[in-house]
Order: sequence, then structure tokens, then C-alpha cells
Amino acid sequence: MARSHHRKKHKQHLQHFRHSQDSSALTPAASRSRAAVLFGILGAIVGLSVAYFATGGEWIWLLAGAVAGGAAGYLIGRVADRAR
Repeated sequence: MARSHHRKKHKQHLQHFRHSQDSSALTPAASRSRAAVLFGILGAIVGLSVAYFATGGEWIWLLAGAVAGGAAGYLIGRVADRAR
């Protein structure tokens, strides 16, 4: 017949393991990256490519396009973060 004192130790071990897993699941927002950063990077890439095709590759306009696209993407990402 099974001994209850062995079962108690096993049950406590499982509870400790469950709590250690749950504590990491309680803070998903800290581990997730913010949408503002992602949208900012994607906006800079899109702005860079639009400026390249529009100006024929002039460096000053490429820089301006990347900054403008990054700023626009960052602002859109902030709106998306607030919606979460």
C-alpha cells in the first residue's frame, strides 16, 4: 500500500515547481518588446527605401527619409502600445 508521507513530499515539490513557472508567466509585458521600437525600425527602413527611390541615392535625403520614417513609425508604435 502507498505511504502518504512520500506522497506529501512529491505534492509539495510539484507546487513549488508550478509556482516557479507561474511567476515567470505573470510578467509577460516585461519580456515582450515594445511595438514602438519595432515600428520605429520598420518605419526607418521604409523611409530609407522611399527616399532612395525618390532622390536617386543622395545621402542627405536618405538620412532625412530614414529619420522621418523612423519618427512616424515610432509614433504609430506608441499608439499600438497604448491600445494593448
